[in-house]
Amino acid sequence: MLWLLRHAEAEDGLPDDERPLTTRGAMQADAAGRALAILGVHIDACLSSPKLRAMQTAERACEPLGVTVTIEPALAGEPFDVHDLVAGLGDVLLVGHDPSFSLQLHDLTGTQARMKKGGLAAVSKGELVTLLRPSELAAIAKANEPVT
Repeated sequence: MLWLLRHAEAEDGLPDDERPLTTRGAMQADAAGRALAILGVHIDACLSSPKLRAMQTAERACEPLGVTVTIEPALAGEPFDVHDLVAGLGDVLLVGHDPSFSLQLHDLTGTQARMKKGGLAAVSKGELVTLLRPSELAAIAKANEPVT
């Protein structure tokens, strides 16, 4: 299974590579990780763009999964060959940017969809298995919290 997580909401400004997550973005990344854990998703490897907002998203999302993040320069925003990137890694979570992630979804599945910041997609054998917006990930994450 290939998982694509677009970086969560980040601050505006320059330099682009150093833009950190906003408070909302940090919550989106945390929710993505909790939702994946609640859904019982197993990840063998996580590859992240070297841009700060993607690395922060990956680290926060992978914490509840117990997965170490590996920096992958090919995910910095330019087109990349996903098959070469994930060959032999098992179930992989890629954390990066648009438009390259939306283009990858199209190339892999034929789907015409734009990934939202903090959004998650899963692809298996050329089929789009799921596409979740940050609000849906937050709802999944919140559904498992104890009621106070």
